[in-house]
Amino acid sequence: MPLKNNIQRIIISRTDAIGDVILTLPLCGIIKQKYPQAKIIFIGRTYTEAIVKCSQYVDEFINADMLLKMDDTAATGEFKKINADVFLHVFPNKRIAVLAKKAGVPVRIGTTNRLFHWGKINTFVRLSRKNSDLHEAQLNCKLLEPLGIISVPSLKELSEFTEFKKIPATETIYTSLIDHSKINVILHPKSNASAREWSLENYKKLIDLLPNDKYKLFISGTDKEKIALSDWIKTLPSTVVDVTGKFSLNEFIYFISKADYLVAASTGPLHIAAACGIGAIGIYPPIRPMHPGRWQPIGKNAQFVCVNRSCFDCKKSPQTCHCMNEVQPLQVACLLLNKR
Repeated sequence: MPLKNNIQRIIISRTDAIGDVILTLPLCGIIKQKYPQAKIIFIGRTYTEAIVKCSQYVDEFINADMLLKMDDTAATGEFKKINADVFLHVFPNKRIAVLAKKAGVPVRIGTTNRLFHWGKINTFVRLSRKNSDLHEAQLNCKLLEPLGIISVPSLKELSEFTEFKKIPATETIYTSLIDHSKINVILHPKSNASAREWSLENYKKLIDLLPNDKYKLFISGTDKEKIALSDWIKTLPSTVVDVTGKFSLNEFIYFISKADYLVAASTGPLHIAAACGIGAIGIYPPIRPMHPGRWQPIGKNAQFVCVNRSCFDCKKSPQTCHCMNEVQPLQVACLLLNKR
């Protein structure tokens, strides 16, 4: 489907998790470079709205959860109001694909490997994520080829478009606990089962390696994770601050932005920290497709730790991932002790 010269409105649809959304946001900045006059509309889930609104390149957010509750006539009408020129299906959703076609969006871009795209998408990109050596954010950029954006940016280039520039100031009593005379480190041990996790034992060893006269440590997590972590947190030194279940997402983003470091597995808060520009330290297994080459955090102060070997005995046992737990607490502590 040929593009018209003057693209005015582009819809980007990514209706999955926080980390995935953050790694999609660079597309908005890259498109703005090529089409500075274009309005970028981002479709995402309710719980990712706060993330999307931190990007300076997104002009409007559409709540997919509310949209998908509407009947086809009402939802199609909402799309027609936007009068989009291009619809970019980054995370395929069958019903959204149907609605975009019914709304008559002229250029509807998606991958060839989704059967339900056939008959609904009119501009295809051949893209296989599973065996690619590209980072997830770089793979997303491949979907821009029909827009005349052919080159794949480096991770350093992508970090410029990932950085949050519109973080709302949402002070809480817990934000006031940030100690500017110390190095503030957030430890986020759980991942809502979205990633291989470093053991709580290793987190405890890491805490013991960081002198409390120089470091202020926080344990973060969701309401659900607070329950899972409560007994373990009781074993930690009294100087470690438990902030699990204390924040809305807006508040958590702001809290992270005020810290110096965040340590976590490959999960949403790690990517938030990277986008906030603080020291994001990710702990990864070497297993495809979970390895850091695919999912490392993108940011000017982002780093990762991963064992340098092939996985041989824990590919199918994420609960006891030796690859993760062979990462030594001292390796992580060294990144924190050699502060930037």
